[in-house]
Parts: sequence; C-alpha cells; structure tokens
Amino acid sequence: MNGSPLLGAIEAGGTKFVLAIGSAPDDIIARHEIQTHGPGITLAQAADWFEGQRSSGELAALGIASFGPVELNRGSNRWGHITNTPKPGWADCDIAGYFAKRLQVPIGFDTDVNGAALAEFRFGAGETSASLAYITVGTGIGGGLVIDGAPVHGASHPEMGHIFPRRHSDDSEFVGICPHHRDCLEGLACGPAIKARWGASLSELPSEHPAHTIIADYIAQLVNTLIATTSVETVVLGGGVMKTDGLLARVRLRAAELGADYFPGDVERSILAPALGDNAGLTGALVLAQSARV
Repeated sequence: MNGSPLLGAIEAGGTKFVLAIGSAPDDIIARHEIQTHGPGITLAQAADWFEGQRSSGELAALGIASFGPVELNRGSNRWGHITNTPKPGWADCDIAGYFAKRLQVPIGFDTDVNGAALAEFRFGAGETSASLAYITVGTGIGGGLVIDGAPVHGASHPEMGHIFPRRHSDDSEFVGICPHHRDCLEGLACGPAIKARWGASLSELPSEHPAHTIIADYIAQLVNTLIATTSVETVVLGGGVMKTDGLLARVRLRAAELGADYFPGDVERSILAPALGDNAGLTGALVLAQSARV
C-alpha cells in the first residue's frame, strides 16, 4: 500500500475515457478505460474507479484533458464546461465541476490536445525545444500549442482543424463534412472525411492511391501555417490517421516543398511522431493535475 498522495488523470475522448493515477506525470501506477456514453453514466463510472483506487493513496489533484470545445477562462462561471460540442448529450456539461464535487480535489483542466502538447513538450519530442505544437488527425483534427512551457489560450483555445487550406487540384469536387465550415481542414482531412469520399480509411487504401498525396498536402499546409504564424520549433503529428504507413514522410516532404527554403532551420526535421505514443494525452492530464496541486 502506497498511502502517499497521488495525482489523477482523465483523458476524456469522444469514444473512450482513459483514467490513471500516478505519483508523477511520468509514473503511472494504474490505468483504466471506459466507453464514452452519456455524461451521467460516463462521469459516474470514472469517479467510481478513482474512489476504488484509494488503497493506493488519496488523490491530491485531478487533471482533465478533454475533447472540446471547452471553456478555459478561469473568470467565467462556465470554466471547466464542455461547451457547444456536437456529441449528443455533452453540450454544456460541467465536467470539471462534477469531479471537483464528487472527489473533493483541485482540478486542472484543458483540451486533450493542449494536454498532449504539454506532455510532449516536457517529456517527449519537445524536450529540447522552447515551443511545440501537437496536432491530432483522427475522427477530428485538433491542435495544441505550448510556448515557453505554457499552453496558448486566448478568446478560447486553438482550433487548428478549422483553418481553410487551399484545395488540392485533384480534390476540387468534395464539399467537406464539417457541419460548421464544410471544407475546412477537418472537413477535408479527418478520418470520416477520408472515408466519405474514398470509402475506406487512409491505411486501407493502396499506397499509390491519390488520397495519400492529397491528405499529406492538407496536413503539410497546417504545419506550414503554424511555422509561418507562430515560428514553432517542433510540430508533433499524432492521431489514428497519422499511423498510416508513409504518411509522416509524405507530410515532411510536402511541408518542405511548401516552405520553399524560406523558413530558418530544417522543416522536415522539425516534424515528428509523438515520442509518448498513445500516452501523450494521459501524461498531459497528469501534468495538469500536478499544476492544480501546487
């Protein structure tokens, strides 16, 4: 039995919640997954699991890295809420407030991609950088940006999946699937968008299929935009779509072509896979818990 105070973590995703406790962000003691149903069922199941871990030690704080959009303004009475998400039942869900009341611990709260960016910045691909962007390409496209150790917030939080890329010359007919913007980056290059126009996931399509070149072009445009607008040093590309064989290499090559030797440094070498793999978001949630505890 440990008995010493522990940190709790929730990586709250649209399909599953990943839960953990640890003595530090880089020391996970126990881990558990539950399916994402409605908030009433899902949040209760998560809280039950944390309460069941008390033999390992009392929780000192809980970090939540959540799907969004979310409210991050500490001055708002809606801080800690998932806001206008299209996921049924989750709009206006006070996720941070639920766990603060149920578990009686301080809460650290941010987006899932900001959490992953923090984790990669501190413990992964960005350990030698002063700035890092983490982009996930999967069911949706999102991104987090860390500069000098802190995630970038503002009017809300970065929504990198909703920029408007230039349309690829071989992809002019597809209207896009984003319910808000149609052919923004997410509407063109996320997993469901790929399946909507080609009938299969990118990894299921043969390597010579034009989809690989088109999707690499769109993701490379985002990388190029981030380098041009924020001068970020390291860009980490994660998510299920990025696990497609050869896609990372295609993105690196296309980003270098788009940069046209204008930006300082080696653009291709600044684009990396997650060093923490699938643990980036969960590790980030533990970083958020650690910050809330101080």
